Amino acid sequence: MQEFIPANVPNHVAIIMDGNGRWANARGLPRTMGHRKGVEAVRAAVKTAAELGIRYLTLFAFSSENWSRPEAEVTDLMGLLKAFIRRDLADLHRENVRIRVIGDRANLRGDILPLLIEAEETTSANTGITLVIAFNYGARDELARAMRRLATEVAAGRLRPDEITAETISATIDTAGIPDPDLILRTSGEERLSNFLLWQGAYSELLFIPELWPDFTRETFLAAIEKYASRERRFGGLSQPTLAVGS
Repeated sequence: MQEFIPANVPNHVAIIMDGNGRWANARGLPRTMGHRKGVEAVRAAVKTAAELGIRYLTLFAFSSENWSRPEAEVTDLMGLLKAFIRRDLADLHRENVRIRVIGDRANLRGDILPLLIEAEETTSANTGITLVIAFNYGARDELARAMRRLATEVAAGRLRPDEITAETISATIDTAGIPDPDLILRTSGEERLSNFLLWQGAYSELLFIPELWPDFTRETFLAAIEKYASRERRFGGLSQPTLAVGS
C-alpha cells in the first residue's frame, strides 16, 4: 500500500522527546536503556523529516533544568550525546544535514562543547534539513540572556530603547535566523511546554501524543503531520470564508 504523505507539510517541527524513563520502567529496565532506545528514535525522526521535506527539525535534547537529575543519569545522557555526535556526524554530513545547537554554552563541560562546535562547523555549508539540537536549553534562560545582550547595547549607546521590537528580540535569541516552529509536538501524553521555545511558539500548532519517545516511529510522525495538515492556522486573524456553490 502506498504511503500517504499530506500535501501541507510543516516547514519547522519541534519535538519535546518525553518518556524514555517511563518506557524503561514499564519493561523493568534501567532508565539508561530508555535513553539509548530514544537515540534510535532520534535517528528515525531525522530521516523521516528529511524525506518529508521538513526544512527544520528541533529536538529538545537536554534542558537547563535536567542537571538536577541523578548524577549517574546525567553522566549517561552526556555519554549518549557524545556517542551520537561521534557515531552519526559523518552520516548526517553525508546526508547534507546541517546541525545547529541552541542553549547556554557557558560553563559546559570541556568535553561537550568542542563536540557541539565541531558538529556545527562540519555541517555549516550543508543545504538539506537543519537539525536544531536544544542542549542545556531553557526558554526563560534564553530570553534572559537575550535581554542582557540588548541591555548592554542600550547602555553602550548602540541601541535605543524604542528600537527594541519583536523582530529585534527574535534576532537576538538563540534561534536567530531559524523560522518559528509550525508544529510543536510532545510525546508521552504530557500536555505542557516545559520551558521550551516559549517565544518562538507563540503561534505554533501544539500536538500532544500518547506514545513514549522510544516508540516514536515513522508511522507516528506521519500521523502527527496528517493531524497538523488538517488544522487551519489563522495567526490571530479570521477564518477564510467558504464560498457557496454558484456564488
